[in-house]
Amino acid sequence: MHRLAHLVDGQWVAHSYPPVFIAADRIVAGVPHGDPRMFAQLIECMEAPYYLLYVLHTPRGEAEAGRYQSPALSLCDINEFLTRFVPFLSADARFDLWAHSPGSEGTLVWDRHNQLFGYGPVDRFSSKLTSLGFFDGTPEVPVPHQHHYRAEFDSLAKEVMTAFEWSYSPLRPEDEQ
Repeated sequence: MHRLAHLVDGQWVAHSYPPVFIAADRIVAGVPHGDPRMFAQLIECMEAPYYLLYVLHTPRGEAEAGRYQSPALSLCDINEFLTRFVPFLSADARFDLWAHSPGSEGTLVWDRHNQLFGYGPVDRFSSKLTSLGFFDGTPEVPVPHQHHYRAEFDSLAKEVMTAFEWSYSPLRPEDEQ
């Protein structure tokens, strides 16, 4: 299962980025196979406490569209969350997931296109990506493409909404598809 598909010879197939990234004033990387472990490994480049922002832009009945911010979390809390919801996080595109570290002045954004944007400690993010086998290149969103919002993950999406005591705020214009 996958979050993003692209058209190849008239067939929709899973899209997976090669392990590429570009570093300038921010990091832009593809997330191969939509693997949440990459997001987790880059969070390790920042210091605790962390805050997750779950941007639910395409709900399927689990909650109102909006921005859901977690309370302060440890790295262990983040890893438990990502591990618990791996099937949903890697195969459904109804959300974007952000991690912020006030102490590192860093933010990671994993978006619905399986791209990761890193702000703040760009050198640390870049070193980590290189150590993970990533190389210089530009991750490009395929055109045309389609997002997957899977009914089989509706129950897990509801569990995400109870994983923390989220603070709600409405979507911003840039969050909407």
